[in-house]
Amino acid sequence: MSVRDAVLARRSWSKVTDDAPTHAEVLEFVAAASRVADHSSLSPWRVIELRGDAREKLGRAINKSNGDKGSSSKPLRAPLLLAIVFSPQKSGKVPSWEQESVASGVAHTLSLMLDDEGWGVIWRTGGYTRSKAVAKMHKLGKREQLMGWLYVGGKPEGKREGRRKTADPRKKVTTL
Repeated sequence: MSVRDAVLARRSWSKVTDDAPTHAEVLEFVAAASRVADHSSLSPWRVIELRGDAREKLGRAINKSNGDKGSSSKPLRAPLLLAIVFSPQKSGKVPSWEQESVASGVAHTLSLMLDDEGWGVIWRTGGYTRSKAVAKMHKLGKREQLMGWLYVGGKPEGKREGRRKTADPRKKVTTL
């Protein structure tokens, strides 16, 4: 399949099975995703793998950030969560917004590759990605920011998620 075909076939999977890529497979995906355009090769990002009890800890942190007791079940919707962390690097040449774009590119590239390899993926965010409780649970550094999580699992048999509508390029592309 071409890259174009993979992009056109990509879907968000809100419901997935309990199957998930192995740690070794995640490392391979992350190595490939690290090839995104990155001015000055700063690598202003990192990925945190959450499985099992780590998802329960995240559920408690989410509820704490919302002022609720107990544990949110949201992180239990997939067997694997990949937290995408923006880790800005000091640079007189590359502004923070450009570095954050690199981190976003890594996340999207991971999403495309996982989908292309047969995994169901959805990128989830929320206001609590910027909360102190969730940052502490992920052990983020002072300057780091959580961009969200890729929820990853198996694609359910015989089920297709909704198709995202392709934008009309005539409305999005202009010339000077």
